[in-house]
Amino acid sequence: MFRELARKNQQLPEAECLEILKHEKRGVLSVLGARGYPYGMPMNHFYCEEDGKIYFHCGKSGHRTDALGKENKVSFCVYDSGYQPDGDWALNIRSVIVFGKIVTIEDEQKIVDITTQLCYKFTDDEAYIKNEIENYAKNTALLQLTPEHICGKAVKES
Repeated sequence: MFRELARKNQQLPEAECLEILKHEKRGVLSVLGARGYPYGMPMNHFYCEEDGKIYFHCGKSGHRTDALGKENKVSFCVYDSGYQPDGDWALNIRSVIVFGKIVTIEDEQKIVDITTQLCYKFTDDEAYIKNEIENYAKNTALLQLTPEHICGKAVKES
């Protein structure tokens, strides 16, 4: 159902793809937007090793919510900051694309648990995290992406 990578020598092993999803803080979530236009937005995310799903927190209304109400198939692209070998202008970068379906999680405790773990990707300031959860969790939508296909590659710009 999903295309194979054309340049197989650039393909990353699944374990490396999962490490990128786990450690990188942001990616671009793309949905099928209004009038069939793709709509991609930067999102921070949490990859849960226990269930293999990717979670996003967001507002409860807007273009993304409307689009997901009509079609829950999405793609999510994450890439690392890359590196440049000494004396070389070209950036070496690893990227991962996930295809899957999103559902909205309604369980308040799961929203608190996942958004707390997501906060830890950015800070370990307990007071800040507690304040964020207490003040915003009730107005937060939690999206759960179930991957159907994950593919990653390493490229050198040229």
